[in-house]
Amino acid sequence: MDRPILYSFRRCPYAMRARLALLVSGAVCELREVKLADKPEAMLEASPKGTVPVMVQGDGIVIDESLDVMRWALARCVPEGWLDRIDDGLIEANDGPFKHALDRYKYPSRYDSDPAKHRADGLALLQKLEERLACNPNLSGERPGFTDAAIMPFVRQFAATDRDWFDAQDIPKLRAWLDRHLQSDLFRRCMVKHKPWRDGDAVITFGGE
Repeated sequence: MDRPILYSFRRCPYAMRARLALLVSGAVCELREVKLADKPEAMLEASPKGTVPVMVQGDGIVIDESLDVMRWALARCVPEGWLDRIDDGLIEANDGPFKHALDRYKYPSRYDSDPAKHRADGLALLQKLEERLACNPNLSGERPGFTDAAIMPFVRQFAATDRDWFDAQDIPKLRAWLDRHLQSDLFRRCMVKHKPWRDGDAVITFGGE
């Protein structure tokens, strides 16, 4: 059977968390980097909603939700026990109210929003993560897991919007947690740059060792 094809965009937090899970699982796929302003027809045919990540399996089955891609990968091999460390409540808060605040803080002109208000809303949610990290170095225990990978890319995006401001906030454990993940070998492998895919390009293999 052919390897799955993963349509991804390097900086998208949804695609990022899918790639993190794929790397941890050891699953191997063909990576196709997407230019969001010029999405390939093959991706749109597989998933008309046009968002990344999109995974097309060898049998034609399409997975186009990032958490589902994570679960698909980790169902095959979980060498680090990531599926034992899932907090659905934290992930729902991240994907719901925190993402809402993040978008309106980072892109105020797009949403005609007050960035200061939404930055404050986002910080209030991050303070809950700070409380969680008071007991353990990661969100679901001593070791990183599914929850950390699902949430970290969004915290990264929030922090990067104004890193000086972020560093001045009273969330030292969250900053340390974020920096550990950003400096990890796993994240480095996740963020290797590739040019946007075009039909006929050489295959880029992602995952495995």
